[in-house]
Amino acid sequence: GRRAAGGVASKHAHLLDMAQTAGDEERALTMDDLKDMKGRSVAAWVSEAGPRQTIAREFRRFLLSYVDDVGASVYGERIRRLGAANGESLELTYAHLARARPLLAYFLANAPREMLSIMDDVAMDAVLTMFPDYARIRSEIHVRVAELPTTCSLRDLRQAQLNSLVRISGVVSRRTGVFPQLKYVKFDCGKCGAVLGPFYQDAQNEVRIHMCVNCQARGPFSLNSEQTVYRNYQRLTLQETPGSVPPGRLPRHREVILLWDLIDCAKPGEEIEVTGVYAHTMDAALNSRQGFPVFSTVIEANHVSKRADEFAAVRLTEEDRRLIRGLARDDAVGKRVIRSIAPSIYGHEQIKTALALALFSGVAKDIGGKLRTRGDINVLLLGDPGTAKSQFLKYVEGTAHRAVFTTGQGASAVGLTASVRKDPVTREWTLEGGALVLADRGVCLIDEFDKMNDADRT
Repeated sequence: GRRAAGGVASKHAHLLDMAQTAGDEERALTMDDLKDMKGRSVAAWVSEAGPRQTIAREFRRFLLSYVDDVGASVYGERIRRLGAANGESLELTYAHLARARPLLAYFLANAPREMLSIMDDVAMDAVLTMFPDYARIRSEIHVRVAELPTTCSLRDLRQAQLNSLVRISGVVSRRTGVFPQLKYVKFDCGKCGAVLGPFYQDAQNEVRIHMCVNCQARGPFSLNSEQTVYRNYQRLTLQETPGSVPPGRLPRHREVILLWDLIDCAKPGEEIEVTGVYAHTMDAALNSRQGFPVFSTVIEANHVSKRADEFAAVRLTEEDRRLIRGLARDDAVGKRVIRSIAPSIYGHEQIKTALALALFSGVAKDIGGKLRTRGDINVLLLGDPGTAKSQFLKYVEGTAHRAVFTTGQGASAVGLTASVRKDPVTREWTLEGGALVLADRGVCLIDEFDKMNDADRT
C-alpha cells in the first residue's frame, strides 16, 4: 500500500515486489543469464518479466552501492538532495553506470524507453526508502541520463538511431506554450454514471472504450477531467548551431518534446544539449498527404543541459577561483585582457580595447528605483578592407556565452527585432524573436552594417 499513497500505483509495482521476495529468487536471472538475449532484440528482451526483475534488482544495488573515489555514496547523496529540494529528477551519470554495470548501460542506450520506465520505478522506490511519504509530494521520479559519451549532430540522425538514446546540441529557435497531456484517462459512463479506468494513454493512438463494464451500455462516454492524470507537455524547435553548418547549407531543425519538470528549462536563443530518445510519430495525416508511409521524427528529451551552465559560476573549481583572484591583484590585468582578445591578429590596440570593454560592459546603475542607466557599451568598427573587422566579430561570437551573428545584407528590420508567424502545432499566431531578442543579455554582432537599408538601420 506504500506505493498506492500517491493515488496512481506504479505500473511495474508488482515486478518490484516480486524482485523483493526471496521465494522468487530462482525466477530472476543472474547477470550472466541476462547477457544471453536468445536472439531477441534488446527492447523485446528487456520487456519480459524475468530480465525486468533482474534489471530492477541490479539497478537498485547500483544506486545503493556506487561510491566515488573517496568512498562516499554518490546516489545516496543525490537522493537526499532531491528530497530536500522536492525535486522529481534524479540525475544518473552514464559513465558511472557503464563502469559499474556495463550490461545495463548497453541496454539503456539501445532500449531507452523500457529501461527508463524500470529505472524510474526503482528510483521512486529508493526515494521512498529514504522519505517514506514522498509519494504525496511527487507521484513519480524520473531518471535523467547525463553525459552520454557519444555526441551526434542534427544532420547525422539516421534510421539506425531510431528508438535509441542520442545526445545532440543546438540552439532553441522557438518553443510552444505548456499544455497538459493525458497520461492516465478515466471515463464516465453516460447511462449509469460509473467511472471507468484508469487507462494508460501512450503517445501513438487514442484510448477508446466500447462497452461499460458496469451496465454493458455501448456509450456515450465522457472524459472524467477531475480524476484524469495529466503531465506537462511542451515542444521546442532545436536548430543547428550556426557555426557548425557546412558552408552554403541551411541549418536543419528538429522538434524536441519536453515532459514533466523539463518544461521551460530553455529559452529561445540558448544553446543546449539534449539527451533523449530519437523516435518517430505515426501520423496518419502525413501519410495520406505523401501517399507513402513516411514518418516525421521527434526527440523525446530525457536530460537537458545548457551550454552557458558549463561556464557558469557553479562549475568553477577552487583552482579557477584562485587564478581569477590572482589576476585581479595584477596591476597590468587590463593590458593582459586586451592582449588576449583575438591574439592571432597583430596590432589594433584601440579595436581590442573597445571589444574588451564591450564584452565586460559597464555597470548598470539603478538610482533609487527612479532612473535606470544601462551599462551596455556599443561599438562601431570602421576601417579599410583588411582591418580584420569580421574576424574580430567572429572572435567575439566564439567568446561571449550568448552571441548572435548576422550580416547587414540579409538583415531586415523583422529579422533583427521580432516577426509574427503561425505556429504549426497549435495553429495560433506567435511572436518569434529576431537577432536582437535572441541575444538579450548577450552580444549581438552585425557585420556589414553599411549595406543595410536606412529604415532597418534606424
